[in-house]
Amino acid sequence: MSKAIIEHSVASETFNKDEPYVNWHDETLWFVRQKRDKSSKLLPEWEHLREAASGIKNYVLSHMDELLTAFEENAKQNGVHVHWAADAAEHNEIVLGLLKQHNIDKMVKSKSMLTEECHMNEFLSRNGIDVIDTDLGERIVQLRNEPPSHIVLPAIHLKKKDIGDLFHEHLGTEAGATDPQYLTEAARQHLRDKFLTRRAALTGVNFAIAETGGFVVSTNEGNADMGAHLADIHIACMGFEKIIPKQEHLGVFLRLLARSATGQPITTYSSHFKKPREGQEMHIIIVDNGRSTQLGRADFRNSLKCIRCGACMNTCPVYRRSGGHSYHNAVAGPIGSILAPNLDMTKNADLPFASTLCGSCSNVCPVKIDIHDQLYKWRQVLVKGGHVPQAKEIGIKAMSIVLSQPRFYQWSGRLGRSVMRTIPFMVNNSMNPWYKQREMPEPPKESFRDWYVRNRKE
Repeated sequence: MSKAIIEHSVASETFNKDEPYVNWHDETLWFVRQKRDKSSKLLPEWEHLREAASGIKNYVLSHMDELLTAFEENAKQNGVHVHWAADAAEHNEIVLGLLKQHNIDKMVKSKSMLTEECHMNEFLSRNGIDVIDTDLGERIVQLRNEPPSHIVLPAIHLKKKDIGDLFHEHLGTEAGATDPQYLTEAARQHLRDKFLTRRAALTGVNFAIAETGGFVVSTNEGNADMGAHLADIHIACMGFEKIIPKQEHLGVFLRLLARSATGQPITTYSSHFKKPREGQEMHIIIVDNGRSTQLGRADFRNSLKCIRCGACMNTCPVYRRSGGHSYHNAVAGPIGSILAPNLDMTKNADLPFASTLCGSCSNVCPVKIDIHDQLYKWRQVLVKGGHVPQAKEIGIKAMSIVLSQPRFYQWSGRLGRSVMRTIPFMVNNSMNPWYKQREMPEPPKESFRDWYVRNRKE
């Protein structure tokens, strides 16, 4: 049974009750953003790489059918079984069918945001399949029975003490242990048996190459390799937007991906898969799940250029101070807020409003997606479609009236400043959402326009 959706504003208000924790979360993610900045500045050609990646992805969006057909043909020639899934339900059924066909009830899985999007773990669990996430961060949140809060750093919302307590409960580590090396070794020993005894392994796909029919999986832990190389059946799941035209294009994306994500020059493992080893089966599931619809939206198709680096999350002031779980979607942050409404406008209507529209997300995006512009356009679509609460709709219409009439706007500003000076409790109260988490500023004596007009005369 699906959990009730808690709107971002409500969930983030709960998140912000612990101010020291929020400050820590904010600073931790900003540290990752700073690493990205330092790493990117070491490459004089950084902006050229971004432009090249954006151009390649634009080509992909315009030739998607040709590239996918070529990939399927080449993959089949390599001995790989190719499956197509129209939506999440079909994807999950294909995975379950493959496991049942081989009488497998246990599987290891490396990181795959697509399977999070499809809620695959829960589906397989209901059907008697034991799925073990082998990425350390993913395993941590799996043991906590919660989704990842970040697409690259799944457990970034947890401190060392949280993980120490979790491992003490589930893995039998010493009580109070917080040493990262000790906890990591405990996880390694815990997972080793899983790798050796599971006959099926599932991985995501970072890039699929139409020219060769091969695909690349990027990890820092080597868990994808361990699972895929030891298993009798390797299942790789990809959204169809992961396709790129040629092998030579990989150099562009691999140089951008890790630097944008964590500030590394390249991921520790960039594993190339092309065909199954002798005696092994390899399956690729290509998933739509709303992507065709998004591809057909002129204002939003560029969101499919995303390479899932998480840079927009690390820089976003709203994400950093509200946490990934406030977004009630597999992909959180700015990029998730422009992808989610495509899947369900009513359910995800709040997410495009969880932004200041500052543009920092677009500035750091390695493939130059116009994220903040799409957030603004989604707001227009959602309001016009009646997908926002009536109170918000009335407020937006009221502001539209005020902002479209200069004299009324000027008068409203003077009235507002007067009210804040003479009867501040009209603004400084719990009915004002802005007052809940911050101190209201002192009202200025005059507006910038009044100051400008007066100084021009002088």
